Amino acid sequence: MASAATAARSADPPPGPDELQDCSAGLRLYPANRALIDPELMSVMPVLTGMDRGPGGGATTPSSIVETRQRLKELTKGRPAPPPMPGVRMEERHIPGLAGAPPVRVLVYTPEDAGAARPGVIEIHGGAFVLGAADGGDARNRQLAKDLGAVIVSVDYRLAPENPFPAQIDDVYAALTWLHDQAAALGVDPARLAVTGGSAGGALAASLALRARDEGKIAIKGQFLIYPSLDDRPFTALDPTCRPGAAPVERAYVMYLGHPPGPDNVSPYAFAARAPSLAGLPPAFIAVGSVDGLAGQDIAYARRLIAAGVPTELHVYPGAFHGFDMAANAGVTKRSYQDLLAAMRRALR
Repeated sequence: MASAATAARSADPPPGPDELQDCSAGLRLYPANRALIDPELMSVMPVLTGMDRGPGGGATTPSSIVETRQRLKELTKGRPAPPPMPGVRMEERHIPGLAGAPPVRVLVYTPEDAGAARPGVIEIHGGAFVLGAADGGDARNRQLAKDLGAVIVSVDYRLAPENPFPAQIDDVYAALTWLHDQAAALGVDPARLAVTGGSAGGALAASLALRARDEGKIAIKGQFLIYPSLDDRPFTALDPTCRPGAAPVERAYVMYLGHPPGPDNVSPYAFAARAPSLAGLPPAFIAVGSVDGLAGQDIAYARRLIAAGVPTELHVYPGAFHGFDMAANAGVTKRSYQDLLAAMRRALR
């Protein structure tokens, strides 16, 4: 029998139109109602609240992007580097870009005791296609290399607006090609390759899986997408505090594509949800928070993958927002990492 409290909650009427937030100022990556958030994640909200206006946060014009990049550098300047993780070495390399493109900087993380034929993973950083660098995932990539016994190649792809699409997908495809072709020298098994990334990096990982399928030269064993941004078209977020209606065009997407998003001819190598068919893609792992503004499109993409016959594992973490894993000690962050690790081990064994 339901308790009185449960009965009272079930009898509450849904919020009326006048009680809902106008979320038309931008895609909300974080809910307006903070009560929906896992309390363990609240410690990182001050760092992330500047991103509430959209995937690029305050970086919505070319000049503000330069300022944001400089501010991020200032925040990290002077901080002591973390101690090297025993058993993992990191090497910076500059590898050939695709024909006519500049070299691509990559960071290669290699476990020292994982045998001669390790799995290889392309890791792609986030940052709304306009921010970020391979170095930002250093601690996580070291941990993943050690726990998975794999070579992790983190890619410093070119950023918009200076380098609009397809520079980003070209650079990560160049890195995948290099990892495959240099597998023997890197101690990697070319039959056990995977791609992963978070946010914009998840978008590029999904598009990289599509491009590898279409090119037909490199087989990928798994795509591991962390709260990926998969669709440029307007959509309604799942945030129950928002009035129904489509989110507006994001300025970061405009700078990434080089034109306003939304037209029919946007390439699936820019946003994977644009692909007419997902058949033949490698097994997918998708993780997103229930209060992440991207949850709706991530769930929709998972459903399309399943309908196309692609083995798909979807995790929707209660109370988690975009970038929740910045709270390294939160229970949901630890669970999500273990879920990711287990899925990678199954795909790459």
